[in-house]
Amino acid sequence: MTKLGAGQAARGFTAIVLAAGKGTRMRSDLPKVLHAIAGRSMLGHVLAAVQEAGATRVDVVIEPGREDVAREVERRAPGARVHPQIERLGTAHAALQAREALETGNDVIIAFGDTPLVTAETFRRLSESLSHGAAVAVLAFDAADPKGYGRVLTEGGQVVAIREEKDATEEERRTHLSNAGLMALSGTHALRLLTRIGNDNAAGEYYLTDAVALAVSEGLRVAVVSIDEAEAQGVNDRVQLSVAEAAIQNRLRRAAQLGGATLIAPETVFLAADTVIGRDVVIEPNVVFGPGVRIGDDCLIRAFSHLVECRLERGVDIGPHVRLRGGAVLEEGVHLGNFVELKNAHMHAGSKAAHLTYLGDSEIGARANVGAGTITCNYDGVSKHRTSIGADAFIGSNSALVAPVSIGAGALIGAGSVIVRDVPADALAVGRGRQSTFEGLAKTKRASMLAAKAAKAKSP
Repeated sequence: MTKLGAGQAARGFTAIVLAAGKGTRMRSDLPKVLHAIAGRSMLGHVLAAVQEAGATRVDVVIEPGREDVAREVERRAPGARVHPQIERLGTAHAALQAREALETGNDVIIAFGDTPLVTAETFRRLSESLSHGAAVAVLAFDAADPKGYGRVLTEGGQVVAIREEKDATEEERRTHLSNAGLMALSGTHALRLLTRIGNDNAAGEYYLTDAVALAVSEGLRVAVVSIDEAEAQGVNDRVQLSVAEAAIQNRLRRAAQLGGATLIAPETVFLAADTVIGRDVVIEPNVVFGPGVRIGDDCLIRAFSHLVECRLERGVDIGPHVRLRGGAVLEEGVHLGNFVELKNAHMHAGSKAAHLTYLGDSEIGARANVGAGTITCNYDGVSKHRTSIGADAFIGSNSALVAPVSIGAGALIGAGSVIVRDVPADALAVGRGRQSTFEGLAKTKRASMLAAKAAKAKSP
């Protein structure tokens, strides 16, 4: 296909996303389009792609009463319009539920909420086809096994029709060029073509694909945009969902590596669609990134760590086996060792917690050291409370900090302490029971226990 020239741009377009399918094969109470891939719903992936491609208006057709789908639309595409589809009479009928969008005269791309692998670049190519004079542009792929797909029929290199398999002749079924479903229509012709579509077919439905034959009958040009079969795949069940997950994970891993990150065992690292990773980051095997994670340059993420809704600044070193939950912020040079968990905690530059620690609802000052086994007791059964640890403070191992509590800058907390009151700056605080030692008692006690054990063994 001809590329746009210098200074030339594809026209803005309206995206109509069809997302009213029940998805019965998913065997789920959750609407099919809300099932997640890489931490983002399938519908969210489609909405992100059309917006990145330049959609100036987004309309989504949904099942009536699905407020959960409507909320996802608003979350992923603020200002998008939602249209209920009460009757299920085919894809053309579904697109016409967004009639007000078609009446604007804008170019239209009709997409599907269960095809999450279609990229923004593909949507741009469909739009560009209209910029080059096509009235209709169809998305197609060369299927290894075309069974079940509609066939894209051509004559002399020109698209003349798309035939659903159940309506195709034996000769037409031998065609491997298959319909991916997505279609772009020029704003000049879109509404007229869609309203002319009838339902004289084996299923008695109004097929979007019939717009092709109608355009040809009017002498209008129909373009075809070809993509790889893998990109064209829709998701109808959990098996296909896992295939789509694998495909998107591979894209995300590749993008991270090309962006300057080292993934030591890429196939074991799982990323979210919105994960941001800086340059010279090293990620060891078996690391999982949930939504909302930003990693600065020069960080090291060690094996078996799990991160979600957190931010790591330059030079942070964490793991192995670190869990970062919502609201965790690690400033430059922070170090977290094995089996450390943070939630809604802000660690300032140079602070560290090297082992076996839980810090929740906390503020940890610069260069503070949190000893092994320390926990913040942040929940009283009703409310969460905050712990503040000042700069350069030292928290001894196995301490429990009972929030709300403040440890001043430079303070020292003795190992094994339970701290229930604020500790001033540069103070030493110890809160533990007094040790008692009884000379020789261990020998006597041990002999007594062994005798009791022997007597028990002899009893019937």
